[in-house]
Amino acid sequence: MNIPSKYIEESVDQLSSLPGIGKRTALRLVLNLLNRSEEEIERFANAFISMKKNVKKCSCCGNVSDLEMCTICLNPRRNKSQICIVEDIRDILAIEATESYLGVYHVLGGIISPMDGVGPSDLNILPLIERLKTESINEIIFALSATMEGDTTNYYLYKKIVPFSIEVTSLSRGVSVGSELQYADELTLSRSLLHRQPFQVI
Repeated sequence: MNIPSKYIEESVDQLSSLPGIGKRTALRLVLNLLNRSEEEIERFANAFISMKKNVKKCSCCGNVSDLEMCTICLNPRRNKSQICIVEDIRDILAIEATESYLGVYHVLGGIISPMDGVGPSDLNILPLIERLKTESINEIIFALSATMEGDTTNYYLYKKIVPFSIEVTSLSRGVSVGSELQYADELTLSRSLLHRQPFQVI
């Protein structure tokens, strides 16, 4: 793609570095931005700069937050004895959309995937174990993707949780095997939560 402006080319390169955006899509977006007013572009750019400067990870669960703790952990109406373990923020958004879960979360920040060079030490696992030691937890819900990597992560976590004698459950398989949680429709996800079952080591 021969772009006659180094500034447009650099903008295209930056946008196309985002997942799911190819060069042609990036060029279309850049040309759209080019036609906007300087004030609009400043608001656009400042939104991302402010996000990077101000968004934090919740000190309790690892969720994204504008404060030290996220709104879910701070909510007195949430059941703090029930922790749902998810891969990332997209899974929390998917579960919250069902309006059928009233516990709290723990965000791992990924799943164990040797092929991608992701091991247990790369995930937010140690803070979870600390929560089990210091908080009154009655149930852990595994809500990771129904993939081989998700199952591997579930098994690893299960071995870590067993000594605490806490009930461990997982989503029912209404969520298709091989699918990622964030793409499940709200009704399927809600039923999978409501009909969760004891976690079984295969």
